[in-house]
Amino acid sequence: MGMKKLAAALAVAASLALAGCGSGSAGAEASGDAATLKVGTVGIGSDAALKMAIDKGWFKEEGLNVETSVVANPPAGVAAAQSGQLDLTYSPSIPMLNAMSQNVPLKIIAAADGYPAKDQQPEDLAKVDDTGLFIPKGSDITSPKDLEGKSVSVPARKAQMEVTVAKTVKDAGGDPAKVKWMVLDPASALQSLDSRRVDAATLIAPFTSQAESKGHQRLASPGVEFFQEGAVGLWVAGARTVQEKPEQMAAFNRVITKANDYANKHLDEAREVGAKLTGVPVETVRKGAETYWPTEVKLEEIQRVNQQLADLGFLAKEVPLDQDLIFSGK
Repeated sequence: MGMKKLAAALAVAASLALAGCGSGSAGAEASGDAATLKVGTVGIGSDAALKMAIDKGWFKEEGLNVETSVVANPPAGVAAAQSGQLDLTYSPSIPMLNAMSQNVPLKIIAAADGYPAKDQQPEDLAKVDDTGLFIPKGSDITSPKDLEGKSVSVPARKAQMEVTVAKTVKDAGGDPAKVKWMVLDPASALQSLDSRRVDAATLIAPFTSQAESKGHQRLASPGVEFFQEGAVGLWVAGARTVQEKPEQMAAFNRVITKANDYANKHLDEAREVGAKLTGVPVETVRKGAETYWPTEVKLEEIQRVNQQLADLGFLAKEVPLDQDLIFSGK
């Protein structure tokens, strides 16, 4: 669910003030000599695991006081983490790799969200993918290959939605360069589907459910088809912060691992929390894809994304990766 608009945006994002600093964190009341960690989020349903860990006091048990703030988008959060404004931030692997290609030193502290292992995924991928590539009701498009020369909406150019749909088009034998990409926010994209002003639209929940209720057809589930399995959203920190706060990072990792496992095993509770965080009715959340919270990050998952970004031309070349990218302190 992250944005990949980095090259110029990263420099701009570095100067962005954090939106709503200290907001909605339930962790602002520091107790005793607890170490404070400033954590950036993007306000999505998978934040439920972090929120539950705060509310249940698991961070305080580890001597941590977590203060959350909502950042404009993942690149803005990455820039804030690099500069030290934030200790950690939510970033999917795509904007993280994009930042690393700009020589931004980062480390992965823990998984934030993702997809279950392939052998645990349902046949209907829409049940695990909160994104969808939709065509209007009655469209004669039958394959992503047919999108050559057609108009396809994405929330932002060169961002995660375009990347994943481009892979879907290429895998179907089409040329993503021949797609007429249009930038529309999800609400406008849905309206454009209704009026057939676009040939296809890339949507995210809850707009996916709304599109289906109107009879529009899901052509593909581009998120899970691109990432396949494992961690997608990550809790990321600047390398210098990790050097300065290794014990706090290890504690954050332990708590998030525990929280992610809890969220997977208590899905109804996690949905309730996610609904409150996003302001989306819980009934709508239940109808959508099931969020999955991985309890580990594997280098092969990040490398798979890295290779695909280079193959699709979104990176000039693969970013050099090694196991040191993933924080291993316990």
